[in-house]
Amino acid sequence: MTPVITNIANGKETCRWCDNCGTLLLGRRCSVCGSQGREFEINSPGDIRPCMGDSVGILEDLLIEAFGTAIPIKNQSIFFNKVPGEDRTDEIIAYGQVIGVLRFDIAADRLRVELRQPGAELFDPVATKNVVRIFGVSGHLKGKGVPGANVSEVIGTFSKDDPVIIRKGLKVGPGVAMADSSSMKEAEKAVRVRDLNTPAGIPLSPEAGRDVFVACNRKHLERLESTAVSEIRNYVKGKNLPVTVSFSGGKDSLAAYGLAARAVKDPELLFTDTGLEFPETLEYVKEFSESGHLTLRTAKAGNAFRENVDAFGPPAKDFRWCCKVCKLGPISDLIARNYPKGTITCEGNRSLESFSRAGTEFVTKNPFVPNQTNLNPVRDWCAAEIWGYIWMRKLRYNPLYERDFERIGCYLCASCLASEWRNTSRIHPEMYRDWEDYLHRYAERNGLPREYIDMGFWRWKVLPPKMRQLAEGLELKMEPRGGNGLSMKLMKGATVCVAGGYSMEAIVTVPRRRDFSYVEDAMRTVGDVKYSPEFEIALVKMKTGRARVFGGGQVSVTAEDAKSAEKTFEKAVKALIRAELCTGCGICAKSCPRKAITIKDGMRVNPEKCVSCGLCERSCMVVHYYDKIMAGKQVDAPDRSQKPGNEKTQHGNGRPYHNRGRPRDGGRNGRNRGRPSGDRGRRQDDRRSR
Repeated sequence: MTPVITNIANGKETCRWCDNCGTLLLGRRCSVCGSQGREFEINSPGDIRPCMGDSVGILEDLLIEAFGTAIPIKNQSIFFNKVPGEDRTDEIIAYGQVIGVLRFDIAADRLRVELRQPGAELFDPVATKNVVRIFGVSGHLKGKGVPGANVSEVIGTFSKDDPVIIRKGLKVGPGVAMADSSSMKEAEKAVRVRDLNTPAGIPLSPEAGRDVFVACNRKHLERLESTAVSEIRNYVKGKNLPVTVSFSGGKDSLAAYGLAARAVKDPELLFTDTGLEFPETLEYVKEFSESGHLTLRTAKAGNAFRENVDAFGPPAKDFRWCCKVCKLGPISDLIARNYPKGTITCEGNRSLESFSRAGTEFVTKNPFVPNQTNLNPVRDWCAAEIWGYIWMRKLRYNPLYERDFERIGCYLCASCLASEWRNTSRIHPEMYRDWEDYLHRYAERNGLPREYIDMGFWRWKVLPPKMRQLAEGLELKMEPRGGNGLSMKLMKGATVCVAGGYSMEAIVTVPRRRDFSYVEDAMRTVGDVKYSPEFEIALVKMKTGRARVFGGGQVSVTAEDAKSAEKTFEKAVKALIRAELCTGCGICAKSCPRKAITIKDGMRVNPEKCVSCGLCERSCMVVHYYDKIMAGKQVDAPDRSQKPGNEKTQHGNGRPYHNRGRPRDGGRNGRNRGRPSGDRGRRQDDRRSR
């Protein structure tokens, strides 16, 4: 379910806070006092989670470092809400307000805290440092720099770019130092104002912890549990198949186990030891199964990762080859051995985890794992609901969650945040050094700068816009040695898929000359498109089948028959080539009967006019490269200035689509993008009425 939501608009989501009890409300009313709560807004997608364990101390230390005190949040109910950023970027929620942002500064290799307007109002009365008083400036100051000549008082010692609280008369607001405290009054620009307002009077909350959070949301959590348990029971009834739980050692799979254990008797646990697990995870899974007298079946990958990493290179968010090698392979073997007639597996997949999981339904099948039907009972839960349920049912969870980890998987996973990787260096320095040493050797072999590793660029084969901008700002070359030609490696031709139908998959290498939005536009000429700009994924629905095109160059399709799979594949790859190699000749725009195409540094398509007739493709001069790369040939990319009739080709200057994969995590997609209908849609409508 998509909790605490009453409306979604402009990237904002409306939550509720109980001022009487001092905590977040997940349902319609507080289970303790009956209050409907006070509304407040957070940024989408709204996968809000409690601030717990070491995270509390880390946040308090940062506030003390910045403003000399953490008194306003002491013993309060604090939550984090992940929002897009270069790395870890969390909105800090207290008193039913977004009081600030906690973010990881990759360049400085540290966490920083920044206040928002409510936070400045909270901390202004008690702050003992990083306070600047200004005078003599008027008008709208938000976003503007204030000269040092207009600074009347500087409290505390701080550096340039540090957060500050700005005072002006009766007004107060957050800001950023544009000079050191010692030279601020003489600086041409002293501070930049983020916001500046007369204090609104924030409703203060009583002290509250996780017990209060659970008590105030008990009725809502019990309703969630009842619905999920009924779903599981109704599905497994009469099927006479063993019920299992995919138990990774993470919070979501733990909640899935809690539901499965209430729905059926003695579900068995399936765990995959990838060879890259945290020691705490291995111990936790073992002790959890033993203490509950549960059957635990473990699939072991052994040294599969080390044996393959030299061939494939470091895994990346957009090239997670390790999942197939270290997870899907071993678990499919285990299921084939132990459940020859099949098994129904409860999993912890959640729609808010990633763009690719946004359409997760209750029943799914993984084409790489035969004999397994997956149930996703927590698909519509947010992280706060997961934790509320775990605490309500007193389920023992992985102790790493108390060490400031948001997610727990393989210790070197490319999908983890750089901030979490630094956390690993603190907890397991030997594991950290081992992987860091390998990465630096890899960078040296491939002519990459040291920053490629130190700043976490290795986590992508093709950098997303936010990281590309960072690399360009630092003037770093992030391409491994290699040419800029076109090529394609067909990983799988039209092949029968165990989940039904046919599928194809390939890696297309094409010079990257434009941002991924041009690929999205080109895909509109062949079908209906859903698109994630943050993670660079285009999901395309055609009459012949469905295609996924990733920013890393991977193209995968599914269709009802082999011929349709091949046709869908051809259309998707040709659209990709057209997007990146467009010469701007304008022939396609002239040939479009509906005038749906314009040329603006490449092909742009109006989705309201385009009917996917295919005339533009037949008129395009660059699609002839498709036949060449399908034949396994590597060819030079055409020059951007190439005109019709000139067959001379040259290497391009753009960034190539190099390697590829299926991104996860990390990121978040807007919840209003591609929401499914049916039961899940009804639940969302129900919440909007709260």
